[in-house]
Amino acid sequence: MRKIIAIALLTLTSLGAFAEFRWGPTAGVNFSTLHWKQEIAKTSMLTGFDAGLAGELMIPGIGFGIDMALRYNLHGAHVDFGEHKIWSIDGIENQNVWFHTLEIPLNLKFKWTRLNGVERIVAPLVFAGPVFNFTLGTNHAPAIEHPAGYVAIQVGGGVELFEHYQISGGYSWGVSYQVRTVKLDNYSAQPRGGFIQLAYFF
Repeated sequence: MRKIIAIALLTLTSLGAFAEFRWGPTAGVNFSTLHWKQEIAKTSMLTGFDAGLAGELMIPGIGFGIDMALRYNLHGAHVDFGEHKIWSIDGIENQNVWFHTLEIPLNLKFKWTRLNGVERIVAPLVFAGPVFNFTLGTNHAPAIEHPAGYVAIQVGGGVELFEHYQISGGYSWGVSYQVRTVKLDNYSAQPRGGFIQLAYFF
C-alpha cells in the first residue's frame, strides 16, 4: 500500500505543475453488504452515508485528471449470526453490523469538456480507481474482528452541473478483507455496494 500511495503522490505532484485544482464539500449515501468467502451466514444490505471534502485536479482542454477525497463513511450489513449454533450458543443474535471508516478514494477521471459550450451547463464524467479505507471502529459486534484498514476498487459516472455541482454514482468492491469472524479460522468478508454522492467545487 505504501508504494501505491507514493506513486499516487508523485503523480499528483507532476500533474500539479500544469493542472487546475478545485475542492469542496461532498456528501452521499451508500448501499452496502459483505461478501463472505463461504455462504454460511446470510447477509443483506444496509443503507449508510458519508461526508467530507473532495478535490479535483484536471488538465485543461483534454478532460483527463484525478479526483480524491477525505471522507467519514458509515456503512454496514445485516448478518444472520443467530441462525447458527456456533454463534447463538454465545448469545449472539442476528444483527446490523456497522463500520465507521475514514476513506481516501483516488480516481482517474475523464470529463467531457468540449461540447460546444454545453459543458458549462452539463458535462458527463466517468471515474475509476482505488479506495484506501481506515477502520475507526464498529458497533458492538462480538462475532467479528477487523484489520486496521482495507483496499477497495470503485467505478462510476455522473454529471457536472453549471461547472460547480457534481452528482455521481458507482459501485465499490473490496480487494482485501474488511472483517473476519473470531471463532471460525479464515472466514472473512469483503465489502461491496453502490453509492450516490453530491459534491460542490469552488
